[in-house]
Amino acid sequence: MVRIKSKKFQEGLAKIDEKKRYPAVEAIALIKSIAFEKFDASLEVHIKTGVDARKGDQLVRASVILPHGTGKSMRVAVFAEGEKLTEAKAAGADVAGDKDLIEEIKKTGKADFDVAIATPDMMKNMAAIAKILGPRGLMPSPKNDTVTMNIKQAVENAKKGKVDFRNDDSANIHQAIGKLSFTDEQLVENYKTFIDSVKRARPSTAKGTFFKNITMSSTMGPAVMIVID
Repeated sequence: MVRIKSKKFQEGLAKIDEKKRYPAVEAIALIKSIAFEKFDASLEVHIKTGVDARKGDQLVRASVILPHGTGKSMRVAVFAEGEKLTEAKAAGADVAGDKDLIEEIKKTGKADFDVAIATPDMMKNMAAIAKILGPRGLMPSPKNDTVTMNIKQAVENAKKGKVDFRNDDSANIHQAIGKLSFTDEQLVENYKTFIDSVKRARPSTAKGTFFKNITMSSTMGPAVMIVID
């Protein structure tokens, strides 16, 4: 079924030169000027990469702490025991527990948090809720530093605006990098930090052009093509 875009979407689209690639600073100003959401919309970045998404050795996956966060208050859960559980609570974890927390999630199927962190010794127990956390992108992993003994640092990073990104089955990466209420300078800095992190995450096996296309948009707004440096 073809979705009919709203009048405001069409009005915004008409102000975009679809043949032009805009510098990030111009794109952000333009997106703000045509935003029509009645809430504090996110600024989203969409990257079409040149990796072969069918090959496991070409996965683009990494984490980055955005200088100004994403504008979203992150609920952090920690799975640990003993001193590490105490450390998690002191660091500001919203949810913290051991096997009892795992059992509760297993019974209810509820996971009311945005980030899950676990100590290595808890991972054997986490398998019981992998089918609940995995599809939501919440399963702790050493690859994004959410399986760690440094609980304090992991919780603080998550609260500061650490984001995990990876390409999807179409070799695309989608990431919110802030709110439109942020200053233009804050959004530009977040954008540059994010793009630099994606560049560093390029798989050594990926050949040819890595960034094929980059666009920005507000949560519900039309996309603006960005200059690829």
